Amino acid sequence: MLGLSVFFLCLLLLVLGYVFYGRFAEKVYGFDKNTIMPCVKSPDGVDYVPLPAWKIFLIQLLNIAGLGPVVGAVSGCLFGPVALLWIVIGCIFAGAMHDFLAAAMSAERNGANLPELVGEYLGEPARHAMRFVCIFLLVMVGVVFTLLPAGMLSNIVGVTSPFGWSIIILVYYFLATILPIQVIIGRLYPVFGAVFLFMAAGLFIMLPLSGYDVLPNLDFLSNQHPAGLSVWPMLFVTIACGAISGFHATQSPMMVRCTSEARNVRRLFYGAMVVEGMVALVWAVVGLTLREVLVTDSATMGMLVQQNPSAAVHAACTTLLGPYGGAVAVLGVVVLAITSGDTAMRSSRLMLADMLNIRQTRPLSRLILAVPLFLVVIFISQLDFSVIWRYFGWGNQTLACFTLWSIAACLRRRGRNSLLAVVPALFMTCMCTTFLFYARECGIELPLGLSSGIGVVVMVVCGAVFLRFVRPSSSNGAA
Repeated sequence: MLGLSVFFLCLLLLVLGYVFYGRFAEKVYGFDKNTIMPCVKSPDGVDYVPLPAWKIFLIQLLNIAGLGPVVGAVSGCLFGPVALLWIVIGCIFAGAMHDFLAAAMSAERNGANLPELVGEYLGEPARHAMRFVCIFLLVMVGVVFTLLPAGMLSNIVGVTSPFGWSIIILVYYFLATILPIQVIIGRLYPVFGAVFLFMAAGLFIMLPLSGYDVLPNLDFLSNQHPAGLSVWPMLFVTIACGAISGFHATQSPMMVRCTSEARNVRRLFYGAMVVEGMVALVWAVVGLTLREVLVTDSATMGMLVQQNPSAAVHAACTTLLGPYGGAVAVLGVVVLAITSGDTAMRSSRLMLADMLNIRQTRPLSRLILAVPLFLVVIFISQLDFSVIWRYFGWGNQTLACFTLWSIAACLRRRGRNSLLAVVPALFMTCMCTTFLFYARECGIELPLGLSSGIGVVVMVVCGAVFLRFVRPSSSNGAA
C-alpha cells in the first residue's frame, strides 16, 4: 500500500502544480488572454486552421508524448525511485512551464516557430544555429520514431524484419506532413488518443490486480542502476520527455496556430505536459515494480533497455496484460511514437518554410520542402540505431536549454521575474555540459568530478552573459 500511496501522491503533486504553479507562471509572464490568435488573424486552410480545444489538447499531448515517457521512464527506473522525483519536480517547474511559455511567446508572434523566437531574444547567430539544430533534431525524431515503432509492430506479428512497417510508417508521415492539418491529424488523433489512454490506464490497473507489490523498493537515496551509472547527470538525460524536453517547444507553435482563444493556452500547453508527466509516472512505476521480473537469463533489464528498448516495453505489456492485451498496449506505445514522428516532420517543413520564406498554401510548395526532408530521413535510418539514439537524448535536452534561456530573456526584457526560467536554465545547462564531457555516449569520458566542474563553469558563464547582455526594456518594463 505504501507504493500505491507514493504513486498517488506524485499524481496529486502534478495536479497541484498545474493548478497553482501554472497560474503563477501565467501571471509572471503577463500573458494577455485577449490576444488575437494566429488562426483567427490569418487562417490559411492548411496550417492556420481553428480546431476545437479538446482536439488541440489531444493533438498536443500525443505530439509531445512520444516514446520518451515510455522508453525513457523504463530506462530511468534503473536508477531507482529517484526517477519519480525527477519526473514530478522537472515536469512542474521546468517542463510544463517551458512548454506553456514557449507557446505563449509564439501566440504573441503569430505562431512563430522556435528558431525565430530564439533569434528575437538571443540574437541572429542563435537564430541561425537554432534553425539547423531544430530541423536536425526533428529529422532525428522522424528517424527514431520510424524505427522503434516498426520494431514493435514486427514483434507483435512475429515478423523478423521491420522494413515493411518502416515503409508504411514513412508513407503515413509524408501524407501527414503535406496535407492540411485537419485532414489526417485532426481526424485520427481522437482515435489514437483512445488507444493511448487504454494503454496507460490498463497497465497501471493490472499492476496491483496481478498481485505485484507496487514500488517494493522506495530507497530514494541509493543508486540502483545495474551498470553503476551515476544518477547525475545520466538520469536527467535518460528521462527527458516525462520531465522536460526541448522537442516540445518545436511542437507548441504548430498547435498555437490552431488555437482560436488565448484563454485556453495555459490549460492546453501546461496541461498537456502535466498529463505526459502522469504517463511517465505510470511507466516508471511499472519499470520499478517489474525490475526483477524483466531480468532474463542472459542480460539484466539495463542491458535489455540499452540493446532493444522496444523489447523491454513489449515484455512489460505482455507480463501485465497477457499476449492479447499486451499487443493492444504495445499498439498504444506505437501510437505515442507515430503521433510524434508525423508532427515532427510537419514541424520541420514549417521551419524550413519560415527560413526560406516559402508560403505553404499551395501543394507544390509543400512538396518542394517535404521530399528532400524525407530523403534525408531514409538515408539516416540506414545508420546504426545505437549511434542515432546516442545523440538524440543529449540534443533534445540541449535544445531545452536554449528554449529556457530564450524564455528567461523574454521575461527579463518584459520587466518580469526571469528567475522563473533562469533557475531551470542554469540547472539544465550544467547538466547537459556535464553529460557531454562525462557520458561514454559522447566519446569524451572525463571523470565525473571534472565533468561536473566544467558544467558549473559553463553554467556560471551563461548566467553572467545573460545578466550582462539581456537587460529590461524601458518600453516594456510594466508589461
